Amino acid sequence: MSDSGTQSSRIPRWSPDGGVYLVLMLQSLIASGTHVVAKSVVRDVDPFTLTTIRSLIASIVIASVLIVGRRMPAIRWEDYGRFFWLALIAIPINQFLFLYAMRYTTASNAALLYATTPAIVLVLSRVFLGERITARKVVGVALAFTGVIVVMFGRGVSASMEYVYGNVIMFVAVLSWGFYTVFGRPLIVRYGAVETSSVTLLLGACIFAPIGIPPALRFAYGALTTADWMQILYLGIVTSVFSYWLWYYALSRIEAGKAALFANLQPVLTTILAVSLLGQDLTVAFLVGGTITIAGVAVAQFG
Repeated sequence: MSDSGTQSSRIPRWSPDGGVYLVLMLQSLIASGTHVVAKSVVRDVDPFTLTTIRSLIASIVIASVLIVGRRMPAIRWEDYGRFFWLALIAIPINQFLFLYAMRYTTASNAALLYATTPAIVLVLSRVFLGERITARKVVGVALAFTGVIVVMFGRGVSASMEYVYGNVIMFVAVLSWGFYTVFGRPLIVRYGAVETSSVTLLLGACIFAPIGIPPALRFAYGALTTADWMQILYLGIVTSVFSYWLWYYALSRIEAGKAALFANLQPVLTTILAVSLLGQDLTVAFLVGGTITIAGVAVAQFG
């Protein structure tokens, strides 16, 4: 095969349709609940133990799917290093730092920080993937982030010094998610979305195991309630498995910068969940900010 043929096989074939936007909406809905669930469960389980249990549960589900479906990819030798770095980013850095930071900051602050993902991915995708930065993309990102700020400050974002440490750690987790998004794109094209995300999560669990197993063995599991286990299962299966699969599937169908923009919807969706499940009141700030955010997402999709 010629060099030109090899290169053409790696060129993304974007075919966005209504389906990919539904996938991104579902992924955003799952992610929006993660901040609330994580904030609740880290009160009872330390981040080392929680990350270990979460990755173990995810690994069991993923391994079962790969074995039953015979979807274990034959990884090329030159890609082992890329999978290793993606795995390191996925669990030891992103998942662990996210749970660690949630002990020191609020769910609202975490959602606001994750809303910076589109700007991070926009720059990284330009540098590493060669995606175009158009005026509409920039306007869409700015507009969506403005809407997020309106929503979050309308709900009372805490910016006191006691949360600064947690916010800094959380921003590192956000940066790692941006790198996971961009660096995973070439592997998705070669191996597929489910296969790529599955291998990175399995390998990431192995990398974190020597750090997480000792605290996990010392943890008093008898103190956990049924609600705690339900939340852990949410983080281990819904978030760590299905959300990752959905995210990488979307990246196989649409530009990384446009997919990342859906992170701006998470604070809005979190508020909707709070209104539906917790009886929280709708505010004018939410209605205005939510409208601005959705408008920004729409503008960027045509950029």
